[in-house]
Amino acid sequence: MNFRTQKYMLHQRRTQSVLRWSQYLFFAVGILALSYFCFVRLDTRLYQAYQSWRFERASKGLKPVIGSAEQLHPSPLPALAEADRARVESAAREGSPLGRIEISSIGLSAMVLEGTDGKTLRRAVGHIPGTALPGLQGNVAIAGHRDTFFRPLRKIRKDDEITLTTLNGTFRYRVDSTQVVEPQDTEVLDHSDDAILTLVTCYPFYFVGSAPKRFVVRAHRIPG
Repeated sequence: MNFRTQKYMLHQRRTQSVLRWSQYLFFAVGILALSYFCFVRLDTRLYQAYQSWRFERASKGLKPVIGSAEQLHPSPLPALAEADRARVESAAREGSPLGRIEISSIGLSAMVLEGTDGKTLRRAVGHIPGTALPGLQGNVAIAGHRDTFFRPLRKIRKDDEITLTTLNGTFRYRVDSTQVVEPQDTEVLDHSDDAILTLVTCYPFYFVGSAPKRFVVRAHRIPG
């Protein structure tokens, strides 16, 4: 066996070794990625179930003060009493649960937490700080990821009904419009004298990577 042949065989063995270890590495990375995905999904499901259970327990001990079907008021959209307003505002701590949003027509149901940081939006949808709190007059804005809780928004239509349930009662909204805006078009979050609800998620829904636009749903509150 000459020197050239030996060198070729050594090169072949090294190449095979590198390929073999590369396969092991990619396999390990794949297992880790799959494990992380499963962990995130499980954590999200468990967190939603736990917060829903806590919310149901808390709501059973409180009488609704606004927006419920069994309550009669001379005005269809009464203001919260000061004590109830204080209770709503005190609940708005970063990551704390504020209520639950449901859109039965598209199969959407999720707990609403205060804030829009990464951890909050991984586990739920988030109330956007600086906008009206659920139950108060104004523009209540809620954000969610397009690939998790707010993915069903791609199917939402005008006149669909949205239910927002808090410890201060149940509030019903009817969809007025949807639009696609640029991320810097933050006027959709501006204050309003009317009782409205704004839902925000990234767009397009099936875009790979960081989506370039925002999908916005606007709804007005109706007597419930």
